[in-house]
Amino acid sequence: MHIARPGSALLATAVAVTLSVTALPAAFAAPSSSAVISEVYGGGGNSGATLTRDYIELANAGQSTFGLSGYSVQYLPGTPSAGSLWQVSPLSGAVAPGGRYLVAEAAGTGGTVALPAPDTTGTIAMSATSGTVALVSGTTPLTCKTAADCAADTRIVDLVGFGSAVVREGSGPVTGASNTASVARGSSLADTDDNAGDLTAGTPTPVNAAGETSGGSGPGEPGGPTEPGTVRIHDIQGTTRLSPLTGQQVAGVPGVVTGVRTSGSRGFWMQDTAPDGDARTSEGLFVYTGSSAPAVSVGDSVLVSGKVAEYYPATGTQSLTQITAPLTTVLSSGNALPEAVALDAHSVPDAYVPTAGGASVETLGLDPSVYALDLYESLEGSRVTMADTRVTGATTAYDEVWVTVKPRENPTRRGGTLYRSYEDQNTGRLKVMSLDPAQPVPVANVGDVLSGTTTGVVDYASYGGYNVQATQLGTLRDNGLKREVTRKQKRRELAVATYNVENLDAADEQEKFDTLAQGVAVNLSSPDIVSLEEIQDDNGAVNDGTVGSEATLKRFTDAIVAAGGPRYSWRYVAPEDGKDGGEPGGNIRNVFLFDPHRVEFVDRAGGDATTAVTAVKTRKGVALSVSPGRINPTSTAWDSSRKPLVGEFRFRGESVFVIANHFASKGGDQPLHGRFQEPARGSEIQRVRQAAEVNTFVTSLLKADKSARVVALGDLNDFAFSDTMKALTGGKVLKPLITTLPAREQYSYVYDGNSQTLDHILTSPAVRRFDYDVVHINAEFADQASDHDPQIVRIDVKGGGHRH
Repeated sequence: MHIARPGSALLATAVAVTLSVTALPAAFAAPSSSAVISEVYGGGGNSGATLTRDYIELANAGQSTFGLSGYSVQYLPGTPSAGSLWQVSPLSGAVAPGGRYLVAEAAGTGGTVALPAPDTTGTIAMSATSGTVALVSGTTPLTCKTAADCAADTRIVDLVGFGSAVVREGSGPVTGASNTASVARGSSLADTDDNAGDLTAGTPTPVNAAGETSGGSGPGEPGGPTEPGTVRIHDIQGTTRLSPLTGQQVAGVPGVVTGVRTSGSRGFWMQDTAPDGDARTSEGLFVYTGSSAPAVSVGDSVLVSGKVAEYYPATGTQSLTQITAPLTTVLSSGNALPEAVALDAHSVPDAYVPTAGGASVETLGLDPSVYALDLYESLEGSRVTMADTRVTGATTAYDEVWVTVKPRENPTRRGGTLYRSYEDQNTGRLKVMSLDPAQPVPVANVGDVLSGTTTGVVDYASYGGYNVQATQLGTLRDNGLKREVTRKQKRRELAVATYNVENLDAADEQEKFDTLAQGVAVNLSSPDIVSLEEIQDDNGAVNDGTVGSEATLKRFTDAIVAAGGPRYSWRYVAPEDGKDGGEPGGNIRNVFLFDPHRVEFVDRAGGDATTAVTAVKTRKGVALSVSPGRINPTSTAWDSSRKPLVGEFRFRGESVFVIANHFASKGGDQPLHGRFQEPARGSEIQRVRQAAEVNTFVTSLLKADKSARVVALGDLNDFAFSDTMKALTGGKVLKPLITTLPAREQYSYVYDGNSQTLDHILTSPAVRRFDYDVVHINAEFADQASDHDPQIVRIDVKGGGHRH
């Protein structure tokens, strides 16, 4: 069985209630009188299976609607190993009293019958014969791997172990699951916390929230509509982001097929050839066929019956209006396609999206002549065309590329589009993917051009929002973007660099080590000090208590020597196991590399994972209490996050204090393109607290010696105009060097086609002369060793040099 990308979800709409669950000794959550796991099937698409995909069915045995927002279903192999992890499918919507809720999981290559339209779709490839499924209050993966440990986790609402599962309820797992058999509760939905007694094996019988028990006739098969109905596509789309017909059955909706997707979220787009003349209502629509391959072709004139649904691909996103569980009739083929709407600097507005004061904009009337996102929504599912679009985000591993239809919108020096502020969004950015397997997206770097015409249909996805599913791609014009090489520091200059090496561990391929090493030795011209972010422990994601990084750093420094660089020494403070966030088991940390022939590291014993470094006033100025050390590591500001590493160096007889940082990520923030406007930046709260901790420490250094030379650097995961930067620089104790560059060069990272800055170097007032450079070697290229560009500052500690 292979893992498929998520498909459509039919979201139940009901009022959520809160379920209170108390753990019982030697048992799981109290036998549920409301939401339970009613059926589990892991044989979908396997040999001999009739159904094409796995599923988990929930049921509500209670008298009140059970809200699923914030809940998840999770899966663990029947006999988990040390490296086994719970896999998570988030839920939304609700289960009505006595109702069902169907979670489609991974599809296999076999089977002939689709599930009824799922209420949500995950990507978990379950075993047909043995495993554990849990209904969980929350979406954080469980960590328990024994029945006793899971019984103690009060987040678990219900749990089913089948086959030979180690984790199960009661006397044992339910047996009999196979490629052709599911395990299910009886009609009473009895839940006595005994899987072997509560469930039995039998023929799979998936039921969704609508009560449907099968996927109906496939597209183009008998049973489809024969006459056009009264509802047209523009009636379904409406004048807001939500369909006025959501949840209703529609019959005989006419259109011409404009695009077909045969993998992932399968289905086809159709468009009405008789528009209503209202610029707010889209004439295009996606028809979701689930695990069934669409039996239509571009140019087919079709009639479609089915249920109208709004699919939310992720938390906080906008939705995609679609028809689910379709019955389709092909009336004729080879028809001309509706004319595509041209997207360019004249047709796309400069304003991004209306505001709702942080609330949802879904019910606001669309104004496509004023707001770019309203324009794209008014074209959802419709044909669009673009000419000579410049690449602003390199081709990804998922065969996606970002382009701009506004070539003069905030251009960077090297061809990207600069993200300047929260209020100044770049409205011309669009992600492009290809619907034609024979014409994949070309491998392109920032600044390249898709020359000629790119045509496709407008879609919406969790990553990047509105995008164009291309049926015709422009021709790649390679503009020859080169990786930069910074100059070598002069003898009197101290060169300090920062580089996020993206979860480097000793088990990585040698090619990754060699490419990163080339970046240090050649592109950065062998700095004297390198602050590394995202160094993992020696066995990476293996979660066995290992915290040291000696093998990782030995391989990396060997590779730097092989690339022509110096033999670096290193210093770091090993984290407590599992306390610093990042990839589970990886024990990510900051590390100093330094060239001992150029710079001296001042070692002072006593630094460890929980000891705070302090500034010590001396007759000669200021010193660190421990070196290397960590800034206030027990502060809650650093919960599940990397602690700053502080080191004291001496160069040409002068002390320099370097602070390596890797602040909390932006994970969990609402998307720029989402339904909540303006989007909440929830993750920023922790970064502001972290910045305040670093600011307090730097202030203490300068209080002891106002002439202290301090370099704070690293991946701050925030912008130069952010509240994080304001908290870090408060009192003017630190100066962000990114703002000293020309505006078109102020970036080190590219995300969703925006060139922006997450990495920074800041210096204290005593550093008056410097030469600062962002060295572009990764972020703008399809072939990346890391998704971050490194930065470097060269300082004349004796006062010479020049300002960049």
